[in-house]
Amino acid sequence: MDGQGKTVIVGMSGGVDSSVAALLLKQQGYKVIGLFMKNWEDDDDDEYCSTRQDLIDVASVCDVIGIDLEVVNFSAEYKDRVFADFLREYEAGRTPNPDILCNSEIKFKAFLDHAMQLGADKIATGHYAGVREWHNDGKVEYQLLKAEDGTKDQSYFLYRLNQAQLSKTLFPLAGVYKRDVRRIAEDAGLHVAAKKDSTGICFIGERPFREFLMRYLPTKPGEIRALDDDRVVGEHQGLMYHTIGQRKGLHIGGIKGNDHAGEHDAWYVAGKDMQRNVLYAVQGHDHPALLRERLSAIDLSWVSGHAPRTNWVYTAKPRYRTPDAPCNIESISGSTCEIAFAEPQWALTPGQSVVFYESRVCLGGGIIA
Repeated sequence: MDGQGKTVIVGMSGGVDSSVAALLLKQQGYKVIGLFMKNWEDDDDDEYCSTRQDLIDVASVCDVIGIDLEVVNFSAEYKDRVFADFLREYEAGRTPNPDILCNSEIKFKAFLDHAMQLGADKIATGHYAGVREWHNDGKVEYQLLKAEDGTKDQSYFLYRLNQAQLSKTLFPLAGVYKRDVRRIAEDAGLHVAAKKDSTGICFIGERPFREFLMRYLPTKPGEIRALDDDRVVGEHQGLMYHTIGQRKGLHIGGIKGNDHAGEHDAWYVAGKDMQRNVLYAVQGHDHPALLRERLSAIDLSWVSGHAPRTNWVYTAKPRYRTPDAPCNIESISGSTCEIAFAEPQWALTPGQSVVFYESRVCLGGGIIA
């Protein structure tokens, strides 16, 4: 790609991926400006939040590459558009994915709007994903693609992006493998070459999740019951602290299960009764209650702007780390669709996203209901 005469603003986090994305664009001839987004201000300290160090790392990288740096505060937008929804979902007993909402509402909306006001031609990020122009019947469509490095592909987190957003977006790492990203950074003298990748939700950092959530949502203890026979096997501190398929943190121990489960089989969260404030658990990873062949999805978002055809074989990810699973979108009605999988899926979780693919093309997705 020839970037001569074009300005691109790169969202930089202080990590190796966004740093190399900026470097590659500079090498392609773009006028590159780095932009560091501050999205969280509550208890912004060094114990759990790395914002201060990340900004120092970004400044160092920009200095080595030879590009300008701007810092912008989107904390208010983040709290209104992402964090408020995060709390509402947990309070309702679901398990949301705030990173997906952060991408569609902050990184590719608030950031994109800001970049356009600064006169940028494009924005770019260090996501492992691709975007391409697809010409169909004289019309240009922007497709969201999986990254070449399948082990790092992040298209799942970007499925809510629309045509306007993709038309202004570059993903410089689309065809680059992670191992090569670190090598490129090292060869360029970027000190972040070996920096550990950040994990988890940005505003929680490395702190214990339950401890964080308790500050915003009050505890509401209740019974843990065995799904198979409805007997009480333990107590929970709040349904919002648990997710379907969860094994750790139940503190049930070696209570003997039913005839089909051994005394020492692990317990897993299998369901929630919000009305009765009861958490249901089963023994054994492959218990039938944890396996589902069907799901309903709501709040649909299609990358192309229109729904794909139904009764066609696609693949889907019902959570980020699961392999693509063959499925059939049986019906789409407004913002709801019904999906049938070829094989039972483990621990389908309300609030998580199911994302659909046709080969390498990400079609869009919705929230598991």
